[in-house]
Amino acid sequence: MTPLIAICDVKSVYFAGGCFWCVEEVFEKIDGVKEVYSGYSGGHVKNPSYRDVVKGDTGHIEAVKIDYNSNVIDTNKLLKTLFLNIDPFDSGGQFCDRGYSYRSAIFSNDQNLINETNDLINTIELNHNKKVEILILPFKNFYMAEEYHQDYYNKNPIRYNYYKFSCGREQRIKQLKVNLG
Repeated sequence: MTPLIAICDVKSVYFAGGCFWCVEEVFEKIDGVKEVYSGYSGGHVKNPSYRDVVKGDTGHIEAVKIDYNSNVIDTNKLLKTLFLNIDPFDSGGQFCDRGYSYRSAIFSNDQNLINETNDLINTIELNHNKKVEILILPFKNFYMAEEYHQDYYNKNPIRYNYYKFSCGREQRIKQLKVNLG
């Protein structure tokens, strides 16, 4: 008798929402997400370092690659999770992390994902009467961040939690109460 093989349709999306440690933590806790990797996306420099990216001359943004099982979770749920865990109205970065390399972004060439993103943006703007400042950029590259950045929240929980609290991320998210419709 042949064993049953579960069919797993793993796909990837690339999101940015400020500090990649925080974005990685949020998505790794979601059912259907297989793996989340911290890295850099959107720029013109190959294999940039963290130092290069935060200096600001690479064009890259701190981002995550989210591998997910599309039979368990869909892109709409992933997008909603992103919007509920950022300040969508901040054009200067996210929380205490400032500058282009900390902007919120969706990197994609998938027109369906872009349409879903635009629908959510329209809903948020109508519900809040504010302009959403997330970037929608074509996907062109993703470079893994240094190993010490991967799963940082698990490897360094005291430092991570201190950073997250000091940065005001959760306090601001609670204050915003983003309405997705």
